[in-house]
Amino acid sequence: MKIDKTNAVRLLDKEKIEYKLIPYEVDESDLSAIHVAEQLNEPVEQVFKTLVLKGDKTGYFVCIIPGAEELDLKLAAKASGNKNCDMIPMKDLLNITGYIRGACSPIGMKRLFPTFIDKSVEKHATIYISTGKRGLQIQIKPTDLIQIVKIRTEVLTNN
Repeated sequence: MKIDKTNAVRLLDKEKIEYKLIPYEVDESDLSAIHVAEQLNEPVEQVFKTLVLKGDKTGYFVCIIPGAEELDLKLAAKASGNKNCDMIPMKDLLNITGYIRGACSPIGMKRLFPTFIDKSVEKHATIYISTGKRGLQIQIKPTDLIQIVKIRTEVLTNN
């Protein structure tokens, strides 16, 4: 099967970062990371979702958390230097990041926003993130992801 390369994959290639592309069956009615984990037959703790927020002081920023977890907005605000923050409206996602719902990758957004990943990532040798295209995940070492996107590790969930 021929796989079209996304911006995220091209950036990984350019930086010579090791990764694997893992296709999965898309269900348009369920774009959750939990569904992706089931399709990959991998633990949901290793499938991370990318969320875009807007803070009251710093503007847009990105949080990457395990697929089954809920982002704690107070922790996200604190990590990003804001007093409070909110998820951006879904209708704004494409315009701000260049990605659509269910396919938002922390790599290759229109701009490099401040990015934070949940501290639980340190427990995993590899994780899965979106390639920027529904139906395709990147398996990558957390240290490589942190390096290419210049991510800070923070506690972002209550687990």
